[in-house]
Amino acid sequence: MTTLTEQPAHQPSSPGTTAHGVAEARSLFDRQILGRALVEAFKKLDPRVQMKNPVMFVVLVGTVVTFLQSVAHPGVFDWSITIWLFLTVIFANFAEAMAEGRGKAQADTLRRMRSETEARRLRPDGTEERVAASALGKGDLVVCEANDLIPSDGEIVEGIASVDESAITGESAPVIRESGGDRSAVTGGTKVLSDRIVVRITAERGHTFLDRMITLVEGANRQKTPNEIALTILLAVLTIVFIPVVVTLQPFGHFSGATVSVVILVALLVCLIPTTIGALLSAIGIAGMDRLVQRNVLAMSGRAVEAAGDVQTLLLDKTGTITLGNRMASSFVPAAGVTEEELADAAQLASLADETPEGRSIVVLAKERFAIRERDLGEEHTFVPFSATTRMSGLDVDGRHIRKGAADSVRRWAEEQGGTTPAGLDEVVERISRSGSTPLVVADGPRILGVIELKDVVKTGIREKFDEMRQMGIRTVMITGDNPLTAAAIAQEAGVDDFLAEATPEAKMALIRSEQEGGKLVAMTGDGTNDAPALAQADVGVAMNTGTTAAKEAGNMVDLDSNPTKLIAVVEIGKQLLITRGSLTTFSIANDVAKYFAIIPALFAATYPQLETLNIMKLHSPTSAVLSAVIFNALVIVALIPLALRGVKFRPASSASILRRNVWIYGVGGIVTPFIFIKLIDLFLVAVHWY
Repeated sequence: MTTLTEQPAHQPSSPGTTAHGVAEARSLFDRQILGRALVEAFKKLDPRVQMKNPVMFVVLVGTVVTFLQSVAHPGVFDWSITIWLFLTVIFANFAEAMAEGRGKAQADTLRRMRSETEARRLRPDGTEERVAASALGKGDLVVCEANDLIPSDGEIVEGIASVDESAITGESAPVIRESGGDRSAVTGGTKVLSDRIVVRITAERGHTFLDRMITLVEGANRQKTPNEIALTILLAVLTIVFIPVVVTLQPFGHFSGATVSVVILVALLVCLIPTTIGALLSAIGIAGMDRLVQRNVLAMSGRAVEAAGDVQTLLLDKTGTITLGNRMASSFVPAAGVTEEELADAAQLASLADETPEGRSIVVLAKERFAIRERDLGEEHTFVPFSATTRMSGLDVDGRHIRKGAADSVRRWAEEQGGTTPAGLDEVVERISRSGSTPLVVADGPRILGVIELKDVVKTGIREKFDEMRQMGIRTVMITGDNPLTAAAIAQEAGVDDFLAEATPEAKMALIRSEQEGGKLVAMTGDGTNDAPALAQADVGVAMNTGTTAAKEAGNMVDLDSNPTKLIAVVEIGKQLLITRGSLTTFSIANDVAKYFAIIPALFAATYPQLETLNIMKLHSPTSAVLSAVIFNALVIVALIPLALRGVKFRPASSASILRRNVWIYGVGGIVTPFIFIKLIDLFLVAVHWY
């Protein structure tokens, strides 16, 4: 009998490949985003906005000071400094606006998708009334039939239906949603393709899943994470420290006979404070969440994305994550005196009516091994369906009674027919069980023919993924309901560090708490109501969109594709966010050191000739040195915007390796780059006779 099964709608989606979903492809240089970002960059000049970024607020104040000085004492140098300081603020605003713009463009797509639909609300007496979807409240019951849009988020309380969720996930294949299970949740804006369902609304007005998606992908509404706040405070402290340092240069210059104007002091301050990372910090965080959205994962907060980057323990379900999800026939092991082809022939006959993936795999394996095709059984045959009581299924045809099923059940049945257990059968069954596979015994009447091995197939490449996790210091734990023997065999084949067999909700919670008590951050996935407590307890809980409302509310991320292996990608994106922030912070601080040695010797070398030995760039004059540094300081922000938005390329490695890479590439590079480009800018200014 054909069964209603879920279509393969939840395969991993490539970033930006969905046609209608939230992960719509967006180029970094999309004209619409660029235009909006440019306008937003000027709007962000509002001091109330700038005060949220202490570093750039100081630059804005400095720009106002140099502007007033330029008006009072007009000069090419003063106006040049003022213009480039203003551009520095604009470039910083532009970087943040670009990151926000990508999210807002995705939000606009979602808004266009959201329409005012009519709902068929059930009255207490069982009759229907037509109301606007916006009028629905939590607890209302609505009826949806074929071609109806589901008006709001809810849970199916009656019926089963095929649902098109492409508007949310971008996947074209329909999925099955039914009452009473872990696949009862439905999302507003999706479309019913068949049958009739009754949905209980679970969302408050204006707080549907689609509303939350729109809010989450708009970077403007993103709250800063604890690490980001801490780094902002550190940058503010560095800025405050440099203010008195720079201010003291004025009396020092006066005492030494060097001319140090207010404009030069402001320019020097802007060059020495960490403007590069100050300008890009917000964009890095917003872009990290945007990269998750491109993978069809919604993070409920930036904290969750950061936590993913710091995860040390990864809990992964076996079925569908580590293995393909369905046990497949892998070999026929005949009993003594039986050929493998004879066993395969009987096994295929017993499986012709078996619509399960396991049954179909037996039919396919027999075809592949021995070219045995399905036979015309005629009218005189009876299929014996599987039952939990007999734990067998099979076929009665032409006087033959063929059965396949659990070893003890088939053995008992064969003995009742007058047969005996062949020598070595128990050893074969035990060996297959120990290897992590499932043995099915096949009998033709009293004669036991042998064993079919059903293997839980480990996904290709998953072992390499776990090796990468191990390189990053992440411990992987497989969660399964299998017995310890089977779990151990699969864990060894997959290459996980540990496993939890016969897992219950209580056992999952205990494992998470145990890891957390040891100071580790834990990530896990889940889709059922029984997963909700563990998802809430985990530092990173990724709920499947196909799961229950309880699971989605308990987790701090939702995977719209409902692909359990996405958890590994989530961790990688979190790592990339932290690596990008660390790399650009290293580059920014190294930049400041280089600019200090570029400007100070040029300013005071005339008064103190001993400083000439430090003036390795041989800049043309003190004013050209300051202007060149200010121009470089502004342009480097623009140059780093693509890196901040795309993120530093992620390579699985240990923390020590990442630190070394940062020091050599972004530390040394941050020191060398300003020397090269400040000199080039100085040569250009001299060539065009600016100085």
